[in-house]
Amino acid sequence: MNNPPIIGPAALPALAELLRQTPPSRLFVLADANTARDCYPRLRPHLPAHELLTIAAGEAHKTLATCTEVWAWLTAHHADRHALLLCLGGGVVTDLGGFCAATYKRGLRCVGVPTTLLAQVDAAVGGKTGVDFQGFKNHIGVFQEPEAVFMEPAFLATLPPGELRSGYAEVIKHALIADAAAFTGLRGLRVAAVPDWTPVIRHSVAIKEAIVAQDPHESGPRKLLNFGHTVGHALESYLLARPGRAVRHGEAVAAGMVCESWLSAQRGLLAAAELAQVEEVVNSSFERLQFAEDELADIAAYALHDKKNRGDEIKCTLLRGLGHGIFDQAVTVADVAASLRAYRNVM
Repeated sequence: MNNPPIIGPAALPALAELLRQTPPSRLFVLADANTARDCYPRLRPHLPAHELLTIAAGEAHKTLATCTEVWAWLTAHHADRHALLLCLGGGVVTDLGGFCAATYKRGLRCVGVPTTLLAQVDAAVGGKTGVDFQGFKNHIGVFQEPEAVFMEPAFLATLPPGELRSGYAEVIKHALIADAAAFTGLRGLRVAAVPDWTPVIRHSVAIKEAIVAQDPHESGPRKLLNFGHTVGHALESYLLARPGRAVRHGEAVAAGMVCESWLSAQRGLLAAAELAQVEEVVNSSFERLQFAEDELADIAAYALHDKKNRGDEIKCTLLRGLGHGIFDQAVTVADVAASLRAYRNVM
């Protein structure tokens, strides 16, 4: 990203100014069914002439088939390499739209207007783009920073409670890996009662930007940001493949953080009292995910496809105390299954 994200009421006017100062040859807006209805009307007055494409909402549509729809739309409207794609949406639109922009004619301009808490604190920052493939999360993608990101916290008022909680999981994650004091401040927080998310967004974005600046392509410290995601992605992928059981990304990550905190405690890296604090914060906002004992092996097997792995070795991010993540920790499928069993039966 050329500049830090603009966060707050000045975001959309700043977007309009960018488009005036460096006008694209054509402007294209990508939204999903929800953001086209709830957010696009607020955005539209800030935009010059443009084309709008609305795709189906939800993780089930974060696929190459949807990318083909986007690429075909750009082609049909004669988008050249000087065009700009504006991604208006949550994590799915942010990831998929960024991937489509990075690959169409080897790259066109792209800006993000994230509309969910998940996208504002996580997906829109750091330049990871991609889609799911054959049931595996974000299996196909590239690193490509957007030209700019504009975050309007007022969009969060359009979200259902479950979607807001989903983004809150990433807020917890950032505190657990990098800021113990911030994590302590989350104890007792009620997601539905937060009057203004702007300070929380700024803090989470600052943590992620600092980590990404050290390691843009995830060869080292950026792996810290995957805390909760080795087990979380396994759970999310498994449940997504079963009709009627799909869960939001943040719900799976919340469960994954508890599991990976349990693994940290098992290795003597995290005190029992600290593990209890993680459980307290997560359980106060997230319901326990449901799966059976005889599903543990199949869920755990998904971790073999985690992008941080090296060869057959599963690489996980764990905690060495609250506020201190450690990456490249080797775990086995049996370890993942054991953490899921503990989550299911004990915690």
